[in-house]
Amino acid sequence: MKAKTKFQRLLIFVLIAISFFYGGYYYGKRGYEVEVKRNPPEIKVINKNPGDQEVDFALFWRVWDLVQKEYLERPVDGQKMLYGAIKGMVASLDDPYTAFLPPDVNEAVNESLNNQYQGIGAELGLKDGQLIVVAPLDGSPAKAAGVRAGDRILAIEGESTAGISVAEAVVKIRGDAGTTSTLMIGRDNEEPKEIKIKRDVIKIDSVTWEDKGDGTAYIRVSRFGQDTNEEWDRVVDEITQQMDQLDAIVLDLRGNPGGYLLSAVHLAGEFFSNKTVLIQESATGEEVDYPAPRTKGAFQDIPGIFVLVDEGSASASEILAAALKDNVNAVLIGKKTFGKGTIQDAKDFEDGSGIHLTTNKWLTPKKVWVHNEGIEPDITVEFSEEDINNANDVQLNKALELAKEI
Repeated sequence: MKAKTKFQRLLIFVLIAISFFYGGYYYGKRGYEVEVKRNPPEIKVINKNPGDQEVDFALFWRVWDLVQKEYLERPVDGQKMLYGAIKGMVASLDDPYTAFLPPDVNEAVNESLNNQYQGIGAELGLKDGQLIVVAPLDGSPAKAAGVRAGDRILAIEGESTAGISVAEAVVKIRGDAGTTSTLMIGRDNEEPKEIKIKRDVIKIDSVTWEDKGDGTAYIRVSRFGQDTNEEWDRVVDEITQQMDQLDAIVLDLRGNPGGYLLSAVHLAGEFFSNKTVLIQESATGEEVDYPAPRTKGAFQDIPGIFVLVDEGSASASEILAAALKDNVNAVLIGKKTFGKGTIQDAKDFEDGSGIHLTTNKWLTPKKVWVHNEGIEPDITVEFSEEDINNANDVQLNKALELAKEI
Protein backbone atom coordinates (compact mmCIF):
# COMPACT_ATOMS: atom_id res chain seq x y z
CA MET A 1 0.00 0.00 0.00
CA LYS A 2 2.88 2.36 0.78
CA ALA A 3 4.44 1.67 -2.61
CA LYS A 4 1.12 2.32 -4.29
CA THR A 5 0.63 5.59 -2.40
CA LYS A 6 4.13 6.66 -3.32
CA PHE A 7 3.44 5.92 -7.01
CA GLN A 8 0.19 7.87 -6.87
CA ARG A 9 1.92 10.87 -5.39
CA LEU A 10 4.61 10.61 -8.03
CA LEU A 11 2.01 10.56 -10.81
CA ILE A 12 0.28 13.64 -9.40
CA PHE A 13 3.61 15.39 -9.27
CA VAL A 14 4.38 14.50 -12.90
CA LEU A 15 0.99 15.66 -14.18
CA ILE A 16 1.03 18.91 -12.25
CA ALA A 17 4.70 19.58 -12.98
CA ILE A 18 4.03 19.32 -16.70
CA SER A 19 1.15 21.75 -16.38
CA PHE A 20 3.26 24.15 -14.28
CA PHE A 21 6.29 24.16 -16.58
CA TYR A 22 4.58 24.40 -19.95
CA GLY A 23 1.47 26.43 -19.35
CA GLY A 24 2.90 29.53 -17.67
CA TYR A 25 1.55 28.45 -14.33
CA TYR A 26 2.65 29.19 -10.79
CA TYR A 27 2.82 27.02 -7.72
CA GLY A 28 0.57 28.09 -4.85
CA LYS A 29 1.41 27.75 -1.18
CA ARG A 30 -1.79 25.95 -0.26
CA GLY A 31 -2.47 22.86 -2.35
CA TYR A 32 -1.78 22.73 -6.07
CA GLU A 33 -3.13 25.88 -7.60
CA VAL A 34 -2.67 27.06 -11.13
CA GLU A 35 -3.88 30.32 -12.55
CA VAL A 36 -3.83 31.04 -16.26
CA LYS A 37 -4.70 34.61 -17.16
CA ARG A 38 -6.17 35.24 -20.58
CA ASN A 39 -8.32 38.34 -20.88
CA PRO A 40 -11.04 37.26 -20.57
CA PRO A 41 -11.63 34.95 -18.69
CA GLU A 42 -9.57 34.02 -15.63
CA ILE A 43 -9.40 30.23 -15.28
CA LYS A 44 -8.27 28.51 -12.09
CA VAL A 45 -7.41 24.83 -12.01
CA ILE A 46 -6.97 23.52 -8.46
CA ASN A 47 -6.80 20.36 -6.43
CA LYS A 48 -8.49 21.24 -3.15
CA ASN A 49 -8.60 24.99 -2.70
CA PRO A 50 -11.79 26.84 -3.70
CA GLY A 51 -11.88 28.74 -6.98
CA ASP A 52 -14.00 29.76 -9.94
CA GLN A 53 -13.59 26.36 -11.57
CA GLU A 54 -12.52 23.22 -9.76
CA VAL A 55 -10.74 20.22 -11.22
CA ASP A 56 -10.51 17.70 -8.42
CA PHE A 57 -8.02 14.90 -9.00
CA ALA A 58 -10.01 12.65 -6.64
CA LEU A 59 -12.05 11.45 -9.64
CA PHE A 60 -8.87 10.62 -11.53
CA TRP A 61 -7.67 8.44 -8.69
CA ARG A 62 -11.05 6.75 -8.26
CA VAL A 63 -10.94 5.68 -11.91
CA TRP A 64 -7.28 4.69 -11.63
CA ASP A 65 -8.00 2.46 -8.62
CA LEU A 66 -11.12 1.01 -10.27
CA VAL A 67 -9.16 -0.03 -13.34
CA GLN A 68 -6.36 -1.49 -11.23
CA LYS A 69 -8.75 -3.55 -9.13
CA GLU A 70 -11.51 -4.61 -11.51
CA TYR A 71 -10.28 -4.54 -15.12
CA LEU A 72 -10.46 -8.04 -16.61
CA GLU A 73 -7.00 -8.40 -18.12
CA ARG A 74 -4.75 -7.71 -15.14
CA PRO A 75 -2.17 -6.55 -14.29
CA VAL A 76 -2.56 -3.32 -16.22
CA ASP A 77 0.44 -1.40 -17.51
CA GLY A 78 0.82 1.61 -15.21
CA GLN A 79 3.30 3.37 -17.50
CA LYS A 80 0.98 2.99 -20.47
CA MET A 81 -1.90 4.37 -18.40
CA LEU A 82 0.23 7.35 -17.39
CA TYR A 83 1.09 8.17 -21.00
CA GLY A 84 -2.53 7.71 -21.99
CA ALA A 85 -3.70 10.08 -19.25
CA ILE A 86 -1.27 12.82 -20.29
CA LYS A 87 -2.07 12.27 -23.95
CA GLY A 88 -5.77 12.64 -23.27
CA MET A 89 -5.21 15.77 -21.19
CA VAL A 90 -3.28 17.43 -24.04
CA ALA A 91 -5.68 16.18 -26.73
CA SER A 92 -8.58 17.88 -24.90
CA LEU A 93 -7.18 21.21 -26.14
CA ASP A 94 -8.45 20.29 -29.64
CA ASP A 95 -5.30 21.67 -31.26
CA PRO A 96 -3.87 19.42 -34.03
CA TYR A 97 -0.40 20.89 -33.47
CA THR A 98 -0.29 20.24 -29.71
CA ALA A 99 0.46 16.66 -28.72
CA PHE A 100 2.11 14.52 -26.05
CA LEU A 101 4.51 12.03 -27.64
CA PRO A 102 5.44 8.74 -25.92
CA PRO A 103 9.13 7.78 -26.35
CA ASP A 104 8.76 5.74 -29.56
CA VAL A 105 6.62 8.42 -31.22
CA ASN A 106 8.88 11.24 -30.05
CA GLU A 107 11.93 9.52 -31.49
CA ALA A 108 10.25 9.06 -34.87
CA VAL A 109 9.08 12.68 -35.02
CA ASN A 110 12.49 14.07 -34.04
CA GLU A 111 14.18 12.04 -36.76
CA SER A 112 12.14 13.80 -39.43
CA LEU A 113 13.91 17.10 -38.71
CA ASN A 114 17.36 15.51 -38.69
CA ASN A 115 17.27 14.72 -42.43
CA GLN A 116 17.56 10.93 -42.10
CA TYR A 117 15.02 8.27 -41.18
CA GLN A 118 13.33 5.19 -42.63
CA GLY A 119 9.84 5.56 -44.07
CA ILE A 120 7.98 6.84 -47.13
CA GLY A 121 9.11 10.48 -46.97
CA ALA A 122 5.93 12.51 -46.50
CA GLU A 123 5.06 15.31 -44.09
CA LEU A 124 1.66 14.74 -42.49
CA GLY A 125 -0.86 17.12 -40.99
CA LEU A 126 -4.50 17.51 -40.00
CA LYS A 127 -6.99 19.71 -41.82
CA ASP A 128 -10.62 19.87 -40.72
CA GLY A 129 -9.95 16.79 -38.58
CA GLN A 130 -8.73 14.73 -41.55
CA LEU A 131 -5.23 13.30 -41.84
CA ILE A 132 -3.58 14.75 -44.96
CA VAL A 133 -0.27 14.85 -46.76
CA VAL A 134 1.15 18.33 -46.29
CA ALA A 135 3.88 17.50 -48.78
CA PRO A 136 5.79 14.48 -50.14
CA LEU A 137 9.53 15.09 -49.82
CA ASP A 138 11.77 15.49 -52.85
CA GLY A 139 13.23 12.20 -54.01
CA SER A 140 11.08 10.21 -51.59
CA PRO A 141 9.24 6.91 -52.18
CA ALA A 142 5.96 8.78 -51.51
CA LYS A 143 6.60 11.25 -54.31
CA ALA A 144 7.70 8.48 -56.67
CA ALA A 145 4.46 6.62 -55.93
CA GLY A 146 2.40 9.65 -57.00
CA VAL A 147 1.42 10.98 -53.56
CA ARG A 148 0.58 14.70 -53.76
CA ALA A 149 0.29 17.60 -51.34
CA GLY A 150 -3.27 17.79 -50.07
CA ASP A 151 -4.02 14.08 -50.46
CA ARG A 152 -6.28 12.72 -47.71
CA ILE A 153 -5.06 9.55 -45.99
CA LEU A 154 -8.25 7.63 -45.31
CA ALA A 155 -6.64 4.42 -44.03
CA ILE A 156 -3.22 3.10 -43.05
CA GLU A 157 -2.58 -0.63 -43.42
CA GLY A 158 -6.34 -1.12 -43.83
CA GLU A 159 -7.24 0.73 -40.62
CA SER A 160 -9.30 3.91 -40.75
CA THR A 161 -7.53 7.15 -39.80
CA ALA A 162 -10.67 8.64 -38.24
CA GLY A 163 -9.66 10.31 -34.99
CA ILE A 164 -5.96 9.54 -35.42
CA SER A 165 -3.32 12.06 -34.38
CA VAL A 166 -0.41 13.05 -36.62
CA ALA A 167 2.05 11.46 -34.19
CA GLU A 168 0.15 8.15 -34.23
CA ALA A 169 0.02 8.20 -38.02
CA VAL A 170 3.77 8.81 -38.24
CA VAL A 171 4.48 5.71 -36.15
CA LYS A 172 2.08 3.57 -38.23
CA ILE A 173 3.62 4.65 -41.53
CA ARG A 174 7.28 4.56 -40.51
CA GLY A 175 9.10 1.27 -40.84
CA ASP A 176 12.27 -0.45 -41.95
CA ALA A 177 13.62 0.18 -45.42
CA GLY A 178 12.41 -2.45 -47.86
CA THR A 179 9.05 -3.00 -46.17
CA THR A 180 5.78 -1.75 -47.64
CA SER A 181 3.25 0.77 -46.33
CA THR A 182 -0.27 0.63 -47.73
CA LEU A 183 -2.31 3.83 -47.75
CA MET A 184 -5.86 4.55 -48.89
CA ILE A 185 -5.69 7.94 -50.57
CA GLY A 186 -8.59 10.31 -51.19
CA ARG A 187 -8.32 13.09 -53.75
CA ASP A 188 -10.83 15.68 -54.90
CA ASN A 189 -13.12 14.49 -57.69
CA GLU A 190 -11.56 11.03 -57.68
CA GLU A 191 -12.47 7.68 -56.18
CA PRO A 192 -10.31 6.66 -53.20
CA LYS A 193 -7.43 4.46 -54.26
CA GLU A 194 -4.97 2.20 -52.50
CA ILE A 195 -1.27 3.02 -52.88
CA LYS A 196 1.52 0.69 -51.83
CA ILE A 197 4.78 2.46 -51.03
CA LYS A 198 8.10 0.72 -50.44
CA ARG A 199 9.84 2.33 -47.47
CA ASP A 200 13.42 3.47 -47.80
CA VAL A 201 16.12 5.36 -45.93
CA ILE A 202 15.20 9.01 -46.36
CA LYS A 203 18.27 11.23 -46.58
CA ILE A 204 17.60 14.50 -48.29
CA ASP A 205 19.58 17.69 -48.62
CA SER A 206 17.20 20.48 -47.65
CA VAL A 207 18.83 23.05 -49.97
CA THR A 208 19.85 22.53 -53.61
CA TRP A 209 20.42 24.90 -56.53
CA GLU A 210 20.85 25.14 -60.28
CA ASP A 211 22.06 27.79 -62.72
CA LYS A 212 19.11 28.31 -65.06
CA GLY A 213 21.02 30.64 -67.38
CA ASP A 214 20.31 34.27 -68.25
CA GLY A 215 21.55 35.31 -64.81
CA THR A 216 18.91 33.31 -62.92
CA ALA A 217 19.70 31.05 -59.98
CA TYR A 218 17.09 28.46 -58.94
CA ILE A 219 17.22 27.50 -55.24
CA ARG A 220 15.11 24.68 -53.84
CA VAL A 221 14.48 24.61 -50.05
CA SER A 222 12.55 21.45 -49.18
CA ARG A 223 12.37 21.91 -45.39
CA PHE A 224 13.79 23.91 -42.50
CA GLY A 225 15.66 21.23 -40.62
CA GLN A 226 18.68 20.83 -38.42
CA ASP A 227 21.23 21.32 -41.22
CA THR A 228 19.35 23.82 -43.39
CA ASN A 229 21.30 26.93 -42.35
CA GLU A 230 24.64 25.26 -43.05
CA GLU A 231 23.41 23.89 -46.39
CA TRP A 232 21.99 27.30 -47.35
CA ASP A 233 25.28 29.07 -46.60
CA ARG A 234 27.16 26.55 -48.73
CA VAL A 235 24.75 26.99 -51.65
CA VAL A 236 24.97 30.80 -51.44
CA ASP A 237 28.77 30.59 -51.57
CA GLU A 238 28.60 28.33 -54.62
CA ILE A 239 26.19 30.66 -56.44
CA THR A 240 28.24 33.78 -55.81
CA GLN A 241 31.46 32.05 -56.85
CA GLN A 242 30.17 30.21 -59.92
CA MET A 243 27.73 32.71 -61.44
CA ASP A 244 29.33 35.79 -63.01
CA GLN A 245 25.95 37.39 -63.61
CA LEU A 246 23.09 37.22 -61.11
CA ASP A 247 19.91 39.14 -61.91
CA ALA A 248 17.17 36.95 -60.45
CA ILE A 249 16.56 34.35 -57.77
CA VAL A 250 13.80 31.77 -58.07
CA LEU A 251 13.24 30.40 -54.55
CA ASP A 252 11.21 27.18 -54.58
CA LEU A 253 9.29 26.60 -51.33
CA ARG A 254 6.66 24.28 -52.81
CA GLY A 255 5.94 21.26 -50.67
CA ASN A 256 8.07 22.70 -47.87
CA PRO A 257 6.24 21.78 -44.63
CA GLY A 258 8.33 24.09 -42.46
CA GLY A 259 10.46 23.25 -39.45
CA TYR A 260 12.69 25.51 -37.41
CA LEU A 261 11.38 29.09 -37.25
CA LEU A 262 14.82 30.65 -36.76
CA SER A 263 16.02 28.97 -39.93
CA ALA A 264 13.48 31.03 -41.89
CA VAL A 265 14.91 34.15 -40.22
CA HIS A 266 18.43 33.09 -41.21
CA LEU A 267 17.47 32.65 -44.88
CA ALA A 268 15.55 35.93 -44.96
CA GLY A 269 18.73 37.73 -43.92
CA GLU A 270 20.24 36.88 -47.29
CA PHE A 271 17.67 39.13 -49.01
CA PHE A 272 17.29 42.05 -46.56
CA SER A 273 18.69 43.26 -43.25
CA ASN A 274 17.33 44.94 -40.14
CA LYS A 275 13.72 44.52 -41.18
CA THR A 276 10.98 42.37 -39.64
CA VAL A 277 10.78 38.74 -40.74
CA LEU A 278 7.86 37.87 -38.46
CA ILE A 279 6.11 39.01 -35.31
CA GLN A 280 5.49 36.50 -32.54
CA GLU A 281 2.38 37.08 -30.43
CA SER A 282 1.71 35.36 -27.10
CA ALA A 283 -1.63 34.38 -25.54
CA THR A 284 -1.65 37.66 -23.60
CA GLY A 285 -1.03 39.74 -26.72
CA GLU A 286 2.65 40.43 -26.06
CA GLU A 287 4.54 40.86 -29.33
CA VAL A 288 8.16 40.01 -30.10
CA ASP A 289 9.72 41.20 -33.34
CA TYR A 290 12.12 38.92 -35.22
CA PRO A 291 14.28 41.07 -37.51
CA ALA A 292 16.67 39.81 -40.15
CA PRO A 293 20.37 40.05 -39.21
CA ARG A 294 21.96 43.48 -39.65
CA THR A 295 24.77 42.14 -41.84
CA LYS A 296 24.29 42.50 -45.59
CA GLY A 297 23.37 39.26 -47.34
CA ALA A 298 24.54 38.12 -50.76
CA PHE A 299 21.17 38.63 -52.47
CA GLN A 300 20.21 42.08 -51.19
CA ASP A 301 20.94 43.83 -54.48
CA ILE A 302 19.24 41.28 -56.75
CA PRO A 303 16.49 43.04 -58.74
CA GLY A 304 14.24 40.02 -59.27
CA ILE A 305 13.04 37.71 -56.49
CA PHE A 306 10.43 35.07 -57.37
CA VAL A 307 9.04 32.60 -54.81
CA LEU A 308 7.23 29.39 -55.77
CA VAL A 309 4.56 28.26 -53.28
CA ASP A 310 1.71 25.77 -53.16
CA GLU A 311 -0.68 24.06 -50.76
CA GLY A 312 2.27 22.14 -49.31
CA SER A 313 4.10 25.31 -48.29
CA ALA A 314 3.50 25.62 -44.55
CA SER A 315 4.74 27.24 -41.36
CA ALA A 316 8.37 28.41 -41.73
CA SER A 317 8.10 28.44 -45.53
CA GLU A 318 5.06 30.73 -45.23
CA ILE A 319 7.03 32.95 -42.86
CA LEU A 320 9.82 33.32 -45.42
CA ALA A 321 7.48 33.82 -48.38
CA ALA A 322 5.49 36.54 -46.59
CA ALA A 323 8.65 38.27 -45.36
CA LEU A 324 10.12 38.43 -48.87
CA LYS A 325 6.84 39.67 -50.31
CA ASP A 326 6.47 42.42 -47.68
CA ASN A 327 10.09 43.54 -47.55
CA VAL A 328 11.58 43.15 -51.04
CA ASN A 329 8.44 42.94 -53.20
CA ALA A 330 9.10 39.31 -54.10
CA VAL A 331 6.59 37.87 -56.57
CA LEU A 332 4.77 34.78 -55.25
CA ILE A 333 3.87 32.25 -57.96
CA GLY A 334 1.86 29.03 -57.72
CA LYS A 335 -1.05 28.19 -55.45
CA LYS A 336 -2.34 29.33 -52.04
CA THR A 337 -0.22 28.10 -49.14
CA PHE A 338 -1.27 25.69 -46.39
CA GLY A 339 -2.04 28.22 -43.64
CA LYS A 340 -0.22 27.30 -40.41
CA GLY A 341 0.23 30.41 -38.29
CA THR A 342 1.04 28.96 -34.87
CA ILE A 343 4.35 28.23 -33.15
CA GLN A 344 5.05 25.11 -31.13
CA ASP A 345 7.58 24.66 -28.34
CA ALA A 346 9.05 21.15 -28.39
CA LYS A 347 10.25 19.71 -25.09
CA ASP A 348 11.82 16.33 -24.40
CA PHE A 349 11.54 14.56 -21.05
CA GLU A 350 14.00 12.29 -19.28
CA ASP A 351 12.17 9.09 -20.26
CA GLY A 352 12.34 9.92 -23.99
CA SER A 353 8.80 11.23 -24.25
CA GLY A 354 8.08 14.78 -25.35
CA ILE A 355 5.47 17.40 -25.96
CA HIS A 356 4.78 19.78 -28.82
CA LEU A 357 2.81 22.66 -27.33
CA THR A 358 1.33 25.60 -29.19
CA THR A 359 2.60 28.65 -27.32
CA ASN A 360 2.36 31.55 -29.76
CA LYS A 361 1.03 32.70 -33.11
CA TRP A 362 3.13 34.37 -35.78
CA LEU A 363 2.16 37.34 -37.92
CA THR A 364 3.60 38.60 -41.19
CA PRO A 365 5.58 41.88 -41.16
CA LYS A 366 2.27 43.58 -42.04
CA LYS A 367 0.65 41.87 -39.04
CA VAL A 368 -1.49 39.41 -40.98
CA TRP A 369 -2.31 36.06 -39.34
CA VAL A 370 -2.39 33.43 -42.09
CA HIS A 371 -3.60 30.57 -39.87
CA ASN A 372 -6.18 28.40 -41.68
CA GLU A 373 -6.22 31.02 -44.45
CA GLY A 374 -2.91 30.63 -46.24
CA ILE A 375 -1.16 33.16 -48.47
CA GLU A 376 -2.53 33.89 -51.93
CA PRO A 377 0.15 34.03 -54.64
CA ASP A 378 0.52 37.13 -56.79
CA ILE A 379 0.29 34.90 -59.87
CA THR A 380 -1.80 31.73 -59.66
CA VAL A 381 -0.56 28.87 -61.85
CA GLU A 382 -2.38 25.53 -61.77
CA PHE A 383 -1.09 22.17 -62.96
CA SER A 384 -3.23 20.20 -65.39
CA GLU A 385 -3.23 16.39 -65.42
CA GLU A 386 -1.30 16.59 -68.68
CA ASP A 387 1.33 18.80 -67.03
CA ILE A 388 1.70 16.33 -64.17
CA ASN A 389 1.93 13.30 -66.46
CA ASN A 390 4.51 14.99 -68.68
CA ALA A 391 6.50 16.45 -65.75
CA ASN A 392 5.89 19.91 -67.17
CA ASP A 393 6.63 22.37 -64.35
CA VAL A 394 4.43 25.25 -65.47
CA GLN A 395 4.94 27.17 -62.22
CA LEU A 396 8.72 27.13 -62.53
CA ASN A 397 8.44 27.96 -66.23
CA LYS A 398 6.38 31.04 -65.37
CA ALA A 399 8.99 32.21 -62.85
CA LEU A 400 11.82 31.73 -65.35
CA GLU A 401 9.83 33.59 -67.99
CA LEU A 402 9.42 36.58 -65.67
CA ALA A 403 13.06 36.39 -64.59
CA LYS A 404 14.21 36.83 -68.20
CA GLU A 405 12.36 40.15 -68.30
CA ILE A 406 14.51 41.63 -65.52
